[in-house]
Amino acid sequence: MSAHVDAKALADADLAAHLAEVAGRILLEVRSSGLFSAKALGKAGDQTANQFLVHALREARPDDGLLSEEEKDNAERLGKSRVWIVDPVDGTREYGEERADWAVHVGLAIDGKPAIGAVALPGLDLTGTGAGTVLRTDRVQPLPPAPEKLRMVVSRTRPAKEAVAVAEGLDAELVPMGSAGAKAMAVILGQADIYLHSGGQYEWDSMAPVAVAQAHGLHCSRIDGSPLVYNQQDVYLPDLLICRQEHAEQVLSLVRTLDQAA
Repeated sequence: MSAHVDAKALADADLAAHLAEVAGRILLEVRSSGLFSAKALGKAGDQTANQFLVHALREARPDDGLLSEEEKDNAERLGKSRVWIVDPVDGTREYGEERADWAVHVGLAIDGKPAIGAVALPGLDLTGTGAGTVLRTDRVQPLPPAPEKLRMVVSRTRPAKEAVAVAEGLDAELVPMGSAGAKAMAVILGQADIYLHSGGQYEWDSMAPVAVAQAHGLHCSRIDGSPLVYNQQDVYLPDLLICRQEHAEQVLSLVRTLDQAA
């Protein structure tokens, strides 16, 4: 029997990481049951992980707001300073197809800013322990050096035309990948250098990854250079740029040029 964790006593970063890691384990258990077809697996995983995260957060932080992709939105969160924003399975298709490029996002926005976050990559076992990988805001690792030829992560099924055009302008290599969380973490892990997205997203797609990326010293913004703001009434947040600081201005400049030419 597992020891009881006093979730209310955990620091926010520890709570985020613990929840993301456990939700990832739950998702792997659901998948390994062998009971679901790929499409049904995605729905079962989403709903199971969501129930765990929502109930755990309401138990651990009853006074905070909550926004989840899989939960009916509650406008009460708009009056809260602290709001947890979660995506139980980011990359449902990749999860259902038993790929590694899917994630669990658990983040805390404070006054609209991405303050605390953890992104679990349950299918990416970098340590060889079978426990997957969790990147978090309070445990920062050094970024690997950038290569001479830059790499840009893009959707593996529908790369945004702006991202492809910017990659051409930078002479960057395209790296197809699944979930938004996996793409953002690829920049931290040295698997890519730039993540530019303009194809439409929601707050839960980017909040926790942006918190973790910012903690690691990366540039994070909208593709027009403006800040990413969370806990808004309209949770549609269509675009973002995550990259090393030294590449940000060149990428933003290329986006502006494309906009002017359009």
